[in-house]
Amino acid sequence: MIIILKQDISLHDKEYLRSFLEEKGFKVREIIGDHETIFGAVGNISIDFRQVEILSGVSRVIPISKPYKLASRELKKEDTIVNIGRVKFGGNRVAVIAGPCAVESKEQMFKAALAVRESGAVMLRGGAFKPRTSPYSFQGMGEEGLKILKDAGESVGLPVVSEIVGTQYVDMMKDYVDAYQIGARNMQNFELLKSVGKMGMPVVLKRGLSATIEEWLMAAEYLMAHGSDNIILCERGIRTFETYTRNTLDLSAIPVVKKLSHLPIIVDPSHATGLRAKVSPMALAAVAAGADGLVVEVHPDPDNALSDGPQSLYPEEFEKLMRDIQALSPVVGKEIERIPANRPINVRTTDEASGNIDKNISFQGVQGAYSEKAIHRYFGDEVNAIAKPEFRDVFESVLQGTVSFGVIPVENSLAGTINENIDLLLRYPDIAVVGEYKLRIIHNLIGLPGSSLQDIKKIYSHPQGLAQCAEFIENHEGMEGIPFYDTAGAVEHLSKLNDPTCAAIAGEEAARVYGMNIIKESIETNPRNYTKFFIITRKDRAEYETPNRAAFVFSTSDKPGALFSCLKVLADNGINMNKLESRPIHGKPWQYMFFLSVDIPEGSKAFENALNALKNISEDLRVLGKYKVD
Repeated sequence: MIIILKQDISLHDKEYLRSFLEEKGFKVREIIGDHETIFGAVGNISIDFRQVEILSGVSRVIPISKPYKLASRELKKEDTIVNIGRVKFGGNRVAVIAGPCAVESKEQMFKAALAVRESGAVMLRGGAFKPRTSPYSFQGMGEEGLKILKDAGESVGLPVVSEIVGTQYVDMMKDYVDAYQIGARNMQNFELLKSVGKMGMPVVLKRGLSATIEEWLMAAEYLMAHGSDNIILCERGIRTFETYTRNTLDLSAIPVVKKLSHLPIIVDPSHATGLRAKVSPMALAAVAAGADGLVVEVHPDPDNALSDGPQSLYPEEFEKLMRDIQALSPVVGKEIERIPANRPINVRTTDEASGNIDKNISFQGVQGAYSEKAIHRYFGDEVNAIAKPEFRDVFESVLQGTVSFGVIPVENSLAGTINENIDLLLRYPDIAVVGEYKLRIIHNLIGLPGSSLQDIKKIYSHPQGLAQCAEFIENHEGMEGIPFYDTAGAVEHLSKLNDPTCAAIAGEEAARVYGMNIIKESIETNPRNYTKFFIITRKDRAEYETPNRAAFVFSTSDKPGALFSCLKVLADNGINMNKLESRPIHGKPWQYMFFLSVDIPEGSKAFENALNALKNISEDLRVLGKYKVD
């Protein structure tokens, strides 16, 4: 059952409630949500719910109808985020596990680890114990293989996962892996599930060969009931009468599981299809269906692999797949998971004596804004997003050192450049651009809980939000768009109005933050709606990785061909320009500064050579930042 606690419950009442339930034989889990705290009480015990409901500090009691209690969405509304080392599974991210089917040698494993890490995988896989259909097939290297797997993972900074095939290996494997994998053949090996669950470590639980979704979730329940909360479900195809593929990949299980359970779900297209050519298409289909990640088999020499070579990708094929996943993820509202070291979070802090990293990052707007979403997509969930009323305040907070970074929108794919922020970059010469992030903007019609589409008469949002949803508003007679200073701010305003005839246009995060209801999703006229954000910090704190993009400005003399000469320098040095825009120079009527964003060629001094040449033929040349774009 679910016990919803009163917001003002005392610590004494909470502990008494816990003791009462445990004495009755229940296992109790406390779950702290955005708006309420609950106790999940599970066990094979019959009790009159009214005995609990009358206790001090209890708001109400809700029975859980599903046979899987701890894994049920009824118990926990929010998605579970599973942490494995520095990697997160679940939420708005796509995390990719990759590596060979089996550990065959140190050379093979280290080559595979380097290849998948460079392409963007965040976790390394490799089997040391291989449950094979034939007793004559390669059975794995055992503990020696686990040692190699661990060393390979550590060499490239990736956590590792490997399959466990028997209870006798539980204690031995814990020293080598960051997560256990329960294979399809062992999904209902209940003694193994109990033993692994007691370890409390993350588990990747594959669906059985012919298991129903309920049987799969009940297997997860076994793990959770015995102590492991960090479960990642893995769909790997089920056995049907079809013979053209190794298994039948049940992608429909993804949305079904997401409705039934809070646990993250990933997909293994390699075992599902059994053929290399089918892996990438099904991997992309899994992402499109909402998968939280993938497990992909990659081998440095698949033709000579000792296990599952025909379904293993070549490293170059995996690299292309990762680029395709990166392109697809924003379309479905997700971000490909990266190892956090790829982000410039290691900038020196204001408190240099302590050596601690300041994780405060400022943005313009209020809580729930798209800019806040961009912060967490770029830096992760651990940072503190600090709201500021104006864009200038973001720059000031960075300059004064009260935050380490600022995140500012600079361009929208439909509305164009946000000129105010380009001008602010010019006015703050001590601020540098150290990163860039592109976020897909999905506008939703948001109203009070219980409001319906037919109730809505007034819609508040930023003018750009209203413009981008103009077709929806025009198609609903009686609706009126009312400009507001901010999209998320409009939702905050809506929550204070408490008027069921009013709504707002904003992102789903704003609805969640202010306890509002999404009446209709994705109402923007053009779905190809993206906003580009710059990550800024103080120049004296910027520590660049190997950059592949730069932003800079310059002006030219007032003579024919001046701009052409500057652009020719870029062309002559093989510099690709992806943005060029002119901005008026304040205090100099009819004179302009040119803002450019360019790609920096890898492994050459072409960009430095171009800058040196530009200094001789341009005026006021200033590099705003050099940074890495994934």
